[in-house]
Amino acid sequence: MPQHLVALDKQTRDTILQMPLPKSVLAIYMRPLRRQPTFGLPVCNLQLRSYSVRNLEFFADFAMRAAYYLNLPARGPVPLPRITERWTVPKSHFIFKKSQENFERRTVRRLIQIQDGHPDVVKAWLGYLEKRCYHGVGMKANIWEHEALGVSKNMDELGEKLDKEMEAEWRNFGTRKSVAEDPKKMNRLLGDEKFSKPIAIRERFIREPIEIKRD
Repeated sequence: MPQHLVALDKQTRDTILQMPLPKSVLAIYMRPLRRQPTFGLPVCNLQLRSYSVRNLEFFADFAMRAAYYLNLPARGPVPLPRITERWTVPKSHFIFKKSQENFERRTVRRLIQIQDGHPDVVKAWLGYLEKRCYHGVGMKANIWEHEALGVSKNMDELGEKLDKEMEAEWRNFGTRKSVAEDPKKMNRLLGDEKFSKPIAIRERFIREPIEIKRD
């Protein structure tokens, strides 16, 4: 019995113990809730990897609950084939090569698929999982974004709009803004001897190789 209930009388203590738990607390002891997809279009495949099944199952359950509260229809976690890697390492060298030791590493995986989710919400979900990532669990996500049929036309219009907005900035590229706005300063700059002087011949700066002799 909790220590803070010992000092209470029996009737009050029994009333408190018989009170039902809130739904948010009861949900922890139950399977994660799920949203039903509308169209079933996959937008994200999240693959979880770990060497520990316990850590992997715990974080997969956490990811499913986070997807539910972000209104993302999620499927899974689906068990993927286990990856088994083995190495044989000699214990010693030279004539003791036959004395070897074997090592094995097993990687367990789970797959969670998000369907019919908005790209911004999916990125927020992945960012939240990355921030709250459990130790010993790795993540790899594949994201798909769906566009309308006229996406190429919209990209051309956006490119033309950006060109017009950047035209004023690119006009002064390579020069000082104060010089470009004043025609007199511009003429003085173009008529300067250093600006109009031809570039020196490169051969003048070429040096003959020096031979270094060592005893």
